[in-house]
Amino acid sequence: MAPSTASLEDFHSYILVTGANGGLGYSICCRLMDEFLRTRPSSHSLRLIITTRDKTKSHDTIAKLKDHIFRARRQHKIHEQSPLVAKIYLQAEQVDLCNLRSVQNLAKKLLHALPKLDAIILNAGLGGFAGVDWALAIWTILTNIPKSVTYPTFKLQHVGLVTGPQETIFSASAGGRQPELGTLFCSNVFGHYMLVHGIAPLLSNSTATPGRVVWLGSLEAYSSVFSTSDIQALKSSSAYESSKRLTDVLVLSSSLVSTQPFVRKFLPPPRDHRPPKQYVTQPGICATNMVPLHWILFYLMTAVFYFARWVGSPWHTVTPYKGACAPVWVALASQEELDGLEENEGAGKWGSGTNFQGDERVTRTEVQGWGLGGTVGDNVGLPKRKRPREAEDLTEEGREQFELLGRECWELMERLREEWEGLLGDDD
Repeated sequence: MAPSTASLEDFHSYILVTGANGGLGYSICCRLMDEFLRTRPSSHSLRLIITTRDKTKSHDTIAKLKDHIFRARRQHKIHEQSPLVAKIYLQAEQVDLCNLRSVQNLAKKLLHALPKLDAIILNAGLGGFAGVDWALAIWTILTNIPKSVTYPTFKLQHVGLVTGPQETIFSASAGGRQPELGTLFCSNVFGHYMLVHGIAPLLSNSTATPGRVVWLGSLEAYSSVFSTSDIQALKSSSAYESSKRLTDVLVLSSSLVSTQPFVRKFLPPPRDHRPPKQYVTQPGICATNMVPLHWILFYLMTAVFYFARWVGSPWHTVTPYKGACAPVWVALASQEELDGLEENEGAGKWGSGTNFQGDERVTRTEVQGWGLGGTVGDNVGLPKRKRPREAEDLTEEGREQFELLGRECWELMERLREEWEGLLGDDD
């Protein structure tokens, strides 16, 4: 008897990675392919869909990824005619997350081109960094290296960055002034938010396991820099950190009863199987070009990161490939493993970390107001070197405030999504 279409489709995985042309995004793609080949039987295949902002970057990234596959084959002595060679298929798409029309167009294209999505890794984003306060950097590094390069206070950011005008169905003269969209808010959170909503049917078509939405967070997701009164951080000098705090709050509150009226509008649940699941991860501290530095300073920064690891920091992954450990693990782990961990320890923020020797591992990351898994007392007694800058032991009051904050954030995000969908209309 021939297997059903559904069972055949379970052998084919479809994973999308945004911002794949360099740094962490490219390393996520490489690690995804490596781990897939290492852990999946030869009867399985992976279609890896990458997004970049233009066709040139897409072409260059696909070429580099094909070269990575070739080197992996040689390393593991896989013959070119081996069935393993045909297991990975690459597909490139373009999107500008600060252009909501571009996001809308990609979502529509994917809905027609793909049968499902097993996971989407939301990596793309901007830092908005203007430079470094060198006096403060030198002082903090000399006085406390691990803390200063894990939770830096010396990065300078632009304030009030907004996207260009969006392509709406209303002209400025007819509809009045267009609402502003913060650049970092849009690139790091809202553009992805609109994309995920647009492709929700594909994530719901993953029947063997729930489709997974894997957000990239940060260790620098400080609660003190985030306010719902300025959810886009247009007035903040810490817009990057604000966007990452918002990411934590949205994802970790997404399974709470109080947020379901909004979460169900964002990701409508399918009728006959489990709805998509959202996860938040963080890559530790990687040496990337997010902060613009001269190449000499870049290598000095990398050396300091290694030193921080050697003196006890658990978060200095240093290389983007090691930083990709947590998001790739969440994308490929068995659903039974993920569900078991959340059932026993609660939903958490999964982080890439290393030991003294640089052996990578996935570990829970403390979040202010949530702790490790949303349970009062679960972060008591943690080693100081693993705790964030604003760490406090989780209390019942703090947990309740986090839940209220989560509901408020979901309500604001859904209101904003509906407003912009109305402004964009349907360009078909």
